[in-house]
Amino acid sequence: MTGTLWICVVALPVLLLAVELGARWWIRRRAEYYVLPPGLRLRLRPDPEVFPQLERATRFDVNRDGERGSEVPRGEGLFRILVAGGSQPEGYLLDQETAWPGALQRLLRAPACLERLGATDVHVGSIARSGVGAEALELIFRRVLPRYPRLQLIIILVGATDVLRWLEHGAPQILPPVRTSDVFRCHPEGPFGWKPGQWASVELLLRARRRWLQPLAVHEHAGRWVGHARAMRAHAKVIRTAPPDAAPLLGQFEPHFRRLLAIASGHADRVIVVRQPWFDASYSAAEAAHMWHGGVGQAWRADLTTYYSFDVVSRLMSLLDARAAATADALGIEQIDLMPVLERNLLHYYDCFHATPAGSRAAAAAVGTAIVSDRREPEATRPNASCVASRAS
Repeated sequence: MTGTLWICVVALPVLLLAVELGARWWIRRRAEYYVLPPGLRLRLRPDPEVFPQLERATRFDVNRDGERGSEVPRGEGLFRILVAGGSQPEGYLLDQETAWPGALQRLLRAPACLERLGATDVHVGSIARSGVGAEALELIFRRVLPRYPRLQLIIILVGATDVLRWLEHGAPQILPPVRTSDVFRCHPEGPFGWKPGQWASVELLLRARRRWLQPLAVHEHAGRWVGHARAMRAHAKVIRTAPPDAAPLLGQFEPHFRRLLAIASGHADRVIVVRQPWFDASYSAAEAAHMWHGGVGQAWRADLTTYYSFDVVSRLMSLLDARAAATADALGIEQIDLMPVLERNLLHYYDCFHATPAGSRAAAAAVGTAIVSDRREPEATRPNASCVASRAS
């Protein structure tokens, strides 16, 4: 073996080690946390048998700031809104402009609304993600908001995950803590290892490819697993009708909710809590067939046999909603109650918590009306919301 070859044999592992250690240092030094990975581009085709009310093809694009939404315009006069929370504002199976954060941007870009806001443009970015409750959102705000400039408005919607996660664990006294990997799809904490799939250098390449090349991923029959989840609910062996003591649930929810509201208030001129709506009704047989929540265990990971009754889920949601309203009121945070806005039927909901396109349009109009009708002004001087109503119709 020649001397040059020996040098290559020795130098290559050293070089790879240096590159890997440098990649780990770089990722940890930048300490960037993203709920959604920048550059992600999905095209979803919801399963038509499971979701007959939904659009047949939808777009889910994430901008360079890690928000579902268009790229943030640069320049003076921008009114920037950040939406955060769980699956309801995420609108995963709805198109980018159908999910209410996207629909809200379209409404507020009407000239009359821009004039009302004193802005030249409006941008609405969403970092909402399925499975995010109050504890997770507090963690998100602590990690994400410091890299933002001061925002004009933060909109918050959480609630369903707090109830459902508690029930999934069997209504315990204490829930296991939320992990970084549960919340952020892109973060600096690894863990990194020495197998190729665990290399930080590979992670950096994947991030760069996604951010700069923005490859497109197409998901056929998206959400098909929900059909199986509905069948499990319909054929459950055990239905628990006795409501568990809600004190542990509320005791864990309130301090996280209070802290996340305080954090948001420190990073935005205005904060609005959109209270979690749900399909609260005595279901017909057809409506009940669309429901799948309330199981003990995670329906997307395992076969479940035990569920809490619809009445129990609704009762717990009512208690948590009341606690959220009282907490926001005590902190002087604005609130929007969507329960009177979204009619309890399959036109506005496709399950207990998620909005159809019609429900999303109604939610966007209600939120937009609240934004342009600032409650901090004397009622006599508040303008009407015609700039929103005309665009929402």
